[in-house]
Amino acid sequence: QVQLVESGGGLVQAGGSLRLSCAVSGRTFSTYVMGWFRQAPGKEREFVARVRWSSGSTYYADSVKGRFTISRDNAKNTVYLQMNSLKPEDTAVYYCAAGSVRGSYYYTQYWGQGTQVTVSS
Repeated sequence: QVQLVESGGGLVQAGGSLRLSCAVSGRTFSTYVMGWFRQAPGKEREFVARVRWSSGSTYYADSVKGRFTISRDNAKNTVYLQMNSLKPEDTAVYYCAAGSVRGSYYYTQYWGQGTQVTVSS
C-alpha cells in the first residue's frame, strides 16, 4: 500500500505560481513512478507530469512543458509540482498518483484525494 496526501492548492492570478506537494508513505514507494494529473469541471482527468523516484527522470504533457516542474525529495518522501506562468485553463483539481510505466503508458495504482487549483484571469 502507498498513501498519498496532496497540499498546496489555492487561488492565484494568471501569471502567478503555486507549488503542490504530495507526501508519500508506504512500502517500497521508491520503486514507483510518481505523477500528477488534473481534472477540470466537465472534463476527463488528464496527465500532467511524472517522475521516476529512483532516477529522477521526468516527463511532461505538452500543455505544461516549460511552465511546470516535477521533482522529488528523497529525505522528505515528498513529490512536488512547481507551477509557473499559470493560466486560467490550468484551473482543476490536481491529483498525485503512484504507478509504473510500461512502454509509453503510465499505469496508476494509487491516488491522493486531490487539491484544488484555481487561476483567475
